[in-house]
Amino acid sequence: MLKHFVSLEIKSFFRSASFGKGMVLKIFMVLLALWMVFGLLVTGLALYPGLKQMFPDQDPFVIVNNFVFYWFLMDLFLRFFFQKLPVMAVKPLLLLPVKRRQVVNYVLGKSALSFFNFLHLFIVVPFGFMLVRSGHDLGSVIVWGFALLLLTLIVNFLNFIVESLSSETELSYLPILVLVGGLFALNYFNIVSISSLMASFLTAVGSNPLWLVVPLLILALVYAYNFKLLKAQLYLDHSLKTKVQQVEASTMAWTRHFGDTAPFIQMDLKLIWRNKRPRSSVFILVIGLLYGLFFYPNPTYANMPWFYAFIGIFVTGIFLINFGQFIPAWDSGYYKMLMAQNIKYEQYLRSKYVLMTASVIMLFVLSIPYVYFGWKILLAHFAAAVYNIGVNTHVILFGGSFNRKKIDLNQRAAFNYQGTGAVQWIIGIPLMLIPLALFGLVYAVANFEIACAVLIVLGLIGIVFHQKLMSLITEKYLESKYKMIDAFSQDS
Repeated sequence: MLKHFVSLEIKSFFRSASFGKGMVLKIFMVLLALWMVFGLLVTGLALYPGLKQMFPDQDPFVIVNNFVFYWFLMDLFLRFFFQKLPVMAVKPLLLLPVKRRQVVNYVLGKSALSFFNFLHLFIVVPFGFMLVRSGHDLGSVIVWGFALLLLTLIVNFLNFIVESLSSETELSYLPILVLVGGLFALNYFNIVSISSLMASFLTAVGSNPLWLVVPLLILALVYAYNFKLLKAQLYLDHSLKTKVQQVEASTMAWTRHFGDTAPFIQMDLKLIWRNKRPRSSVFILVIGLLYGLFFYPNPTYANMPWFYAFIGIFVTGIFLINFGQFIPAWDSGYYKMLMAQNIKYEQYLRSKYVLMTASVIMLFVLSIPYVYFGWKILLAHFAAAVYNIGVNTHVILFGGSFNRKKIDLNQRAAFNYQGTGAVQWIIGIPLMLIPLALFGLVYAVANFEIACAVLIVLGLIGIVFHQKLMSLITEKYLESKYKMIDAFSQDS
């Protein structure tokens, strides 16, 4: 049966309508992954001599064990945002004489082969090699590495449990924040020194491999719980039961001031408010607005004003980034019908531009209290807001013309990466990294005020040439129109 599942996965991959599209982007992502692996390997080789030089009186092995807790805490947090349970097209299988437990075991087993579960090995293996060279026992180092692998698999399955809890609440990022924040608080305030317990376990397991029974039992428990959760949902009629709720209708008369784009703005606002997935774009505004509090009160960043531009672009552009990157995939469910209407494509795109611009202005106004930390912050936020309106809105609209992945609006809301492709990752370079690099370069050559002025001027240029830019972007969408219709018509 395993052979049949693997065969179906391979056929699904190569026969997908999205295969072969954006091959350059896929190659770029592979090269990016290889570069990351290379960086981790170098880090693993340099870790032992680096720690030995900084702490000559301590064993680097002990130091690393003391920080493993924070590594796995960060791993769990990042997995929630970037990793989801690998799925199969199971509905056709439920009509065949295939046991549900075989399907569930295959899906869970496939998750164990995730790239995330082997990422740490690119540091652990070279670091273990350096440990053996320095005199540590080879067998103990191998057992230690195996223990880390077991802990990684525990985090892998624990993440899916947290995701299942998240899907049951509107604030679906709350469970991961409570879990990670709670564990960190317990350790930080020495209520339970989890980092010390984990360090002691990793030190002991090297001398006595019987301690591996502990993570093996925990792994079996989290696997069994995942198996129970997934098997309970593996029915044809699962999720068919509808929830009756009262709908509050609104005419949104105030949108009429936007002229011929008003119907599209109304459609977007209703789409955001009535569906879980896009509604997360509104909830995440709070996180984006408070993003500066992680940096501005910290004295370390008081001498890094060049970093203010990055924070400003993120704070004032969080909705632009989170909502805009999936244009026009938000409308993928009825995109074919929409394109059959007698409408101007430029009106459709301009409504998105108006919505994103309004969000930038609103977020800038709400971020004004950051002036408490210094007038430079307010100036940087203003420059970032102008840049977002004049440049980043056009960049993200242009990037949307390459979107080819359908979005299910009824899936869980928070940080769902269904519908995410290489475009969403690559577009972060012109959105965030280019203005940061430009700002930092001008700041190094001139000063802070001139760097802000450069962002403002670029933003104003984009605003002045808005009509011309929108015409070019519209042409690009019209060229991709039928490719999008074909891609959005696919089931996967």
